[in-house]
Amino acid sequence: MNLHALRVFTVVAKQKSVTEAANILSISQPAVTIQIRNLEKEIGFKLLEAQGRGIRLTNVGEFLYKQAMPIFFMEKNIENRLEGLKQGACEKLRIASTYLPANFLLPACLAAFKKEYPATEIDLYSGNSAETIKRLTDYKADIAFFVKENWEPCALERIHLFDMEFCFVLPVGHPYAGKEISLEQLVKEPFLLREEGSSTREILLALCKVYGVPDPVVGLQFHGLNESIQAVVAGYGVMLAPFRAVAAHIDRKEVGWVKVRGIEIKRPVYLCCREHDEIAAALIQKILPIVKKITLG
Repeated sequence: MNLHALRVFTVVAKQKSVTEAANILSISQPAVTIQIRNLEKEIGFKLLEAQGRGIRLTNVGEFLYKQAMPIFFMEKNIENRLEGLKQGACEKLRIASTYLPANFLLPACLAAFKKEYPATEIDLYSGNSAETIKRLTDYKADIAFFVKENWEPCALERIHLFDMEFCFVLPVGHPYAGKEISLEQLVKEPFLLREEGSSTREILLALCKVYGVPDPVVGLQFHGLNESIQAVVAGYGVMLAPFRAVAAHIDRKEVGWVKVRGIEIKRPVYLCCREHDEIAAALIQKILPIVKKITLG
């Protein structure tokens, strides 16, 4: 496949405009059109079609765009690393993480890592599971930390670190605080849920499905764990949270907890990298002993 034509196509697909793509690539519009036509002829599929005054991707075009983008992310990653070597730059560690490891595991681990490897630059990005996987597969991160049970087929190597305990918390003084109740009773209360794509949200909805109870009533939806906890501290809602995140609040009697009959939630924490990525594997060999020391001890 002609990679130059593929690159031109990805720019057109991203911009949804031949004119914009031509400006970005600093070539003429006819040159862009020729490259797209040559690519369509080469693969035997139409990639773009007219939509009003603009264009849109065909189904094959959508597929090719999604498959092609990681190639050019990888290319950019290689260029950046080579440029760093030319300039004698320090080694850089780019980490993507879901919210829980980013907030309750990595601060201590990265502080210890920097003491041992002070010259290494560290960039930490946190997001939900879907965003973190995309960042890793798009070569925008070297390694990633997840709290996640179910994995779609993907070219990632996974190392299980430990299991994180979860619990249900609610406002102090709530009638259910300190008691044992059924999940059916609990889901009638207003819940604080994380955004779509959050693994904590997914596990709660999966529990409801397994136990045959309705999905909880969404009282508030947040894009962060700490915001949700603060809402409970302020006296509103029920939430599923990692015990590490709420233990101090429980001790200070800022929130209460409720035991759900027959349910104990422990969620696996993984350290991941792309398959066959030797650079990432070398970075994992440096950080893994530090992570294990902190989590186990």
